Amino acid sequence: MTAVSEEFPAAYSTSHAEIYEFIHAARGRDWAAEADDYVRLIRERNAAAASLLDVASGTGAHLARFAEHFGRAEGLELSPGMRALSRAKLPDVPVHEGDMRDFDLGVTYDAVVCLCFSVSYTRDVEELRAAASAICRHLAPGGVLIVEPWWFPEKFIDGFVSAGLAEQEGRAVSRLSRTVREGRTSRMEVRYTVADRRGIQDFTEYEVLSLFTEQEYTAAFADAGCPVEYHPGGPNGRGLFVGARP
Repeated sequence: MTAVSEEFPAAYSTSHAEIYEFIHAARGRDWAAEADDYVRLIRERNAAAASLLDVASGTGAHLARFAEHFGRAEGLELSPGMRALSRAKLPDVPVHEGDMRDFDLGVTYDAVVCLCFSVSYTRDVEELRAAASAICRHLAPGGVLIVEPWWFPEKFIDGFVSAGLAEQEGRAVSRLSRTVREGRTSRMEVRYTVADRRGIQDFTEYEVLSLFTEQEYTAAFADAGCPVEYHPGGPNGRGLFVGARP
């Protein structure tokens, strides 16, 4: 459940998936460095961890690096466009089709991560708790969990606007976004213009993210069998929930 669009309200469109890494790299993202930091957190809590599941693994930007650290690294992704890109990039790394709210792979892992605030695409606390349950049942005893949330309600900036431009020879992409509060959710409208040798296309994505409280996150994972602690900061300023299954 990587993002939502009006056409398919639970997954990136193919057009968005194709430019995802390109535009975010231009905005300063370093997925390999982020993945190394997550691995450090995992090893601090389980030095022998040998397997990892990346829930909502997207285009495999983090997963590619995780595969270098773990003997068994796998992804789970709802978006068909994202899965196709990830599988093409990482032909030897399994990327499962599935929804974080109810997936069941029948195996457990020494670490499970859910990054890029993907868990916050769940629409209410009931769905958050369902996702927490599905995620935690895939953790082996002593397995480490890392979850990146969206903004807490008190930290969300209503009407936040951002812009970005990515360029390389033969291709340019602009990104404009505006995010507003709608009750217990935030609605982000993101407009893209993509110019390449084939022409220019425009499209708009709509991402709806729940504004869960810190307590709602911690309760969901504790009740699912994996208590977590909130660590402020993180790679994107929203912090991380980190825990281990007893």
